[in-house]
Amino acid sequence: MSSSENTDSFEAEVVVVGAGLSGLVAAAEAYNAGRSVLILDQEPEASLGGQAHWSFGGIFLVDSPEQRHLGVKDSAELALSDWLGSAAFDRVEDHWPREWARAYVAFAAGEKRAWLHSLGVRFFPLVQWAERGGYDAQGHCNSVPRFHVVWGTGPGILQPFLAKLAEGVDAGMVRYAFRHRATALLTAGPGTDAAGTGAAGAAGPHALPQSVEGTTDSVIGLSGDVLEPSDAVRGAPSSRTVVGTFTVRARAVIVTTGGIGGNHELVRRQWPGGKAPGYLLTGVPASVDGEFQFVVAKAGGSLINTDRMWHYPEGIHNFEPVWPNHGIRILSGPSPLWLDATGKRLPVPLFPGFDSQGALRHIVATGYTHSWFILNRTIINKEFALSGSEQNPDLTGKDLKLLAKRVLPGSIGPVQGFLDRGIDFLQAGTAAQLAAKMNALTGADLIDGEALHDLIAARDLQVRCGLGKDTQLNAIRSARRFATDKLMRVVPPHEMLAPEHGPLIAVRLSVLTRKSLGGIQTDLRSRVLAADGAPIAGLFAAGEAAGFGGGGVHGSRALEGTFLGGCLFSGRSAGRAAAAEVG
Repeated sequence: MSSSENTDSFEAEVVVVGAGLSGLVAAAEAYNAGRSVLILDQEPEASLGGQAHWSFGGIFLVDSPEQRHLGVKDSAELALSDWLGSAAFDRVEDHWPREWARAYVAFAAGEKRAWLHSLGVRFFPLVQWAERGGYDAQGHCNSVPRFHVVWGTGPGILQPFLAKLAEGVDAGMVRYAFRHRATALLTAGPGTDAAGTGAAGAAGPHALPQSVEGTTDSVIGLSGDVLEPSDAVRGAPSSRTVVGTFTVRARAVIVTTGGIGGNHELVRRQWPGGKAPGYLLTGVPASVDGEFQFVVAKAGGSLINTDRMWHYPEGIHNFEPVWPNHGIRILSGPSPLWLDATGKRLPVPLFPGFDSQGALRHIVATGYTHSWFILNRTIINKEFALSGSEQNPDLTGKDLKLLAKRVLPGSIGPVQGFLDRGIDFLQAGTAAQLAAKMNALTGADLIDGEALHDLIAARDLQVRCGLGKDTQLNAIRSARRFATDKLMRVVPPHEMLAPEHGPLIAVRLSVLTRKSLGGIQTDLRSRVLAADGAPIAGLFAAGEAAGFGGGGVHGSRALEGTFLGGCLFSGRSAGRAAAAEVG
């Protein structure tokens, strides 16, 4: 159908492009300020909430009541030290990311929990310890546990904002337009056409501009394609057939279109050093394509730190995939042995849960596309969890009876499902038998059965002596000093080859795409900045599209629990700033 046969035209004071968490927060804040809001999204209504719906619901908080109840001594000073040590800001363009980092840590140590609590958000009382590190005091990772799981996981953090916007819909102040794919920003100022407006469209497929000059143009709306209706379920690919066009006039546009993790072509092009693994699992829906960032760049917005990404080395194939090449991340306690594709242990401190980015870099440098966890039934029963709301029905469904099973013998239901049906999970009675199955799965004789047995036996000898020199075992003993780990996350050190703890288990791990750490550069008011540092009037950005704030608030590495929080903080900033500009 030609565009002239089906053309929609809208007007709103604030238009939000993207109906994920940051977009919903921004829209709710703008509506709270009395502004009319239009929310555009290329996906059908079934995918409302974006990636946040699929998330485990981890939130980074500092010196919270939950931490204090567990005896954790945290502070804003310690959290900022950890953040800056992990971020390792070292670029000229890191000015605004560094300012966002300071502001975000202050938010996490200040009003963040009270604000969320006022919205009805509650937290699971046992704080988790992600990214434990193992370097010096100024190095990467969390000195203390800060990963607070929302009661209700991802859907639980979305609910208050969806409710507020539903109120706005009933009041006639908020409107959703699903299946509307924005493709150009409308501008007013130098370079406009005779009608007084110009359209800044996409700079070709995935094209990074060689240089972008500052612009004094103001953004006054956007245009795009109307896509045919789709009955695709949440997260599944939807049709890209165009049935019409649309234009929107607005006094402020907020870009919250997410990252690039579903677009492997773009991930590979922007991979640090250009040496991405030959095989990747996908941790986000295909709609997370990063395309609209280049529309912003065409309009003069600055994209920075696009080579900074946060992907996971602990990916496994989902035996019930929703999107193409759908992968799930394993959230493991520290006890499994982590081996590279040839059977060598990863170097200290690259243990499960300690430094995922460091492990990723090491594994990619080996030239192989996979690695292995080696463990046994005792370890998997207590230490394995899976990331995602759908993989944690007890927490997502707020089911206390189901939750209680986590401290009882046996694997939790979703983990058992992967043991039974997952192609990456292997079990055997001996190390030699396990090695044979590992080689059969990969189609290459990379694992020597005798060497695998000797490696595990040497580790067990360290357990038997009661003290020992094995750094991983000492880290496990240290972890069990923390109440959450001792209760539900870390088993006592034991001999892995002992029959009563068997069978032995190997899990093949692949690299899983997930998050962008760079993106659209913004100031602390979430205004999009041009290459000359000047804000572009009427244009704001938040969430992963903006590197969760400033174009890269995490720097080179993240502390976990900071992605949903970054959507909340930057979305709130963008919504409030856009509403104020309109006023």
